[in-house]
Amino acid sequence: MEEELRDQKARRDYYNMLHFVADAQQGIPKLCPCGSITKETVDEDDSYDYLPGKRYFVCKDFVNDGLHFRQPWVKAIQEEVERLKVKFYEQEKLLRECEALKAQVRMLLHRVAALEKDV
Repeated sequence: MEEELRDQKARRDYYNMLHFVADAQQGIPKLCPCGSITKETVDEDDSYDYLPGKRYFVCKDFVNDGLHFRQPWVKAIQEEVERLKVKFYEQEKLLRECEALKAQVRMLLHRVAALEKDV
């Protein structure tokens, strides 16, 4: 019974790790879940008429077991650009709100100055 429970726990941990790897593959990966760094590589076997090879972000210790990164370069860059666009729009919205607040502060300062003149 104990051996069966250990086997179930090992399988559950393996599936959880697969899930974590799948969720983590967004944008440009810095580290693989195994702890190794990722590097940019060009697959020389994949050649097109206009491109010398397909580019990937690959774990330094890549083994095709589903627990390491091998993400297409184009997909990673596209996701990174989308993430940066969202961040940019948030910053732009915050800047507009700050400008509106500055205008309100100026108006209040003018009112205070006008009230001080009247007193």
